[in-house]
Amino acid sequence: MSKTDTFELLKKLTAPMGVSGAEGSAAQAAASELDKFGSTEYDAATGNLFFRRKGWQEGRPVVMLDAHIDEIGFIVNYITDDGFLKVSSCGGIDRRMLLAQRVRIYGTKGEGRVLDGFTASVPPHLAKDYSKAAQVEEVLIDTGMSGDEVREYVCLGDRVLVENECTRLLGSRVTSKALDDRAGCAALIMAVAELDGEELGCNVAVTLTSQEEVGERGAKIAAFIVEPDAAIEVDVSFANTPDSDDEECVKMGSGVMIGISPSLSRKLSNDMRTLAQELSIPYTMEVMGRTTGTNADMISISKSGCPTVTLSIPERFMHTPAEVIDTDDIENTAKLIAEYLRRYTS
Repeated sequence: MSKTDTFELLKKLTAPMGVSGAEGSAAQAAASELDKFGSTEYDAATGNLFFRRKGWQEGRPVVMLDAHIDEIGFIVNYITDDGFLKVSSCGGIDRRMLLAQRVRIYGTKGEGRVLDGFTASVPPHLAKDYSKAAQVEEVLIDTGMSGDEVREYVCLGDRVLVENECTRLLGSRVTSKALDDRAGCAALIMAVAELDGEELGCNVAVTLTSQEEVGERGAKIAAFIVEPDAAIEVDVSFANTPDSDDEECVKMGSGVMIGISPSLSRKLSNDMRTLAQELSIPYTMEVMGRTTGTNADMISISKSGCPTVTLSIPERFMHTPAEVIDTDDIENTAKLIAEYLRRYTS
């Protein structure tokens, strides 16, 4: 795919709301792309999206490609009589960006309505201590409505997002909400698209899974259902910033990050590195001393176990509404996955 196509795909995938446990709209957007290359099934019970590539044959080995479709956000847990909303976090919100943000409340009463609001901020002149980041429990969302008016549209349990639409930056960089992990979803869709019409030696299942940000719950179910012979997990990981530690981060545009961890298959990690070298695909190694903190941890121990590897896309400002990635890294990740599937032998 060209950079234009990659950006347009990201724009389509990041636009829908998909806070953990409410991924339906995001999954449907992804399904509309995957349907071109096989069959999809949306599991309303878990929020997972399952895809089978055309040419599926029973008895052949199955390679599972996984990325999580959910994003961090908030869930409404109280509505005051003055019309303010109180929320809890769904996933690891960066609390430093909580105050004075424009948000959208995805109401579910009746036919559903999206309301605009702002996270209330006490002026520094009146604050007792404004040097510390606010706790989520301290945040109030101002809708400009009374309590009775808000309750006509909003229920307890409705989701809230700090919005940021997908926007081009200089060169091949993009900013948006939900790039963690719609960037991974995009890489998998692009890999499947590249292989369209080719004969492979394996069945390919794509799972875009729910609730990763609240405990990798969807992946545990997905791997149990798919029963893969090998799995590739695509997520984001840390790209460097001026204030970051270069030992823990990589440069944006440096290519796919190939994972090494006690919980991963060393053979798959080595195979990916060898393949990247052979094809001159830029890559770095991401070494983790314990588990990976991704869906790979659940997939690798599903049922009797599954050899699993992580491929990560460098990302800045993770778990904020202004995440930044380089589309070159997405495209190189997709290219490596496609070539691995072309050469796969059980």
